[in-house]
Amino acid sequence: MTNTDKTVVVLGATGQQGGSVAAALRADGWAVRAIVRDPSGHRARSLSALGVETVRGDLGDPDSLRAAFTGAHGVFSVQPNSGQSGADVTDEDEVRFGAAVAETAGHCGVAHLVYNSAITAGSTTGVDHLDTKNRIEAHVRNLGTAGTIIRPATFMELLVTPATGLDRGHLSFLMRPDQAMQFIAVRDIGRIVAAVFGSPDRYAGRTMEIAGDTLTGNALAEHLTRAAGQKISYSRLPTTPLAQGEVLGKLEALVDDGRLAGSSDLDALRAEFPFLLRFDRWLAGPGAGLLAEALRS
Repeated sequence: MTNTDKTVVVLGATGQQGGSVAAALRADGWAVRAIVRDPSGHRARSLSALGVETVRGDLGDPDSLRAAFTGAHGVFSVQPNSGQSGADVTDEDEVRFGAAVAETAGHCGVAHLVYNSAITAGSTTGVDHLDTKNRIEAHVRNLGTAGTIIRPATFMELLVTPATGLDRGHLSFLMRPDQAMQFIAVRDIGRIVAAVFGSPDRYAGRTMEIAGDTLTGNALAEHLTRAAGQKISYSRLPTTPLAQGEVLGKLEALVDDGRLAGSSDLDALRAEFPFLLRFDRWLAGPGAGLLAEALRS
């Protein structure tokens, strides 16, 4: 049986990570079924144009999950969380949704489940929307279904959002100017997941931290300066006593102790996944449009 004879169900396909997974799977010849709230919506129609089957479903509706998973070879599981901008879910919702996906995949006879976790998983961080991942990982590991857990580093895309200050010639982020932190292009998350589904015997049962580059704040500024054609400086984000600042302070502490900074073996990852983008190549490729938009925000 070839990839074209197998279907992988992708959650979150109208978002960044799920969208990258759907695109990579299609490129590798898989049949892809995306669960969407509104198949008539713009993003769902864009998926259909790529050859992705879209089905109406809801993470809070077990019947819709069962209908979508029936006959599928694999499931890519990612959930919205309370830390996302505009999120309308609680931390308990995320855990409930992630557990439901894992359990339903098992009941429907899915051969391979890939769960998208976080690089901080495996320890208690004190940041609720990160610690939810530990509870969902436990559900995945307790299933009879073959499971793979991926823990992506911080997205390169987060460095070129309007909130980082690039339109003012400056980047502010979580690490100190001389402190190293790992990053990954969202596109590469999808390509890694496609590779995992393509070699189940190699990846079933594994938990994998993934990243594409390691950079200090100063190195980020240097790359951005070259790509933008104008001077970009760097400083660490300031924290405040407000609730949002309290979370930011915890995130910076997680960078300082290494849990959010990342510790992936990049040489080993690049040997396994040669397509992984370094930050400069991402800026010249998939990130070029995002950078241009951030500079004029």
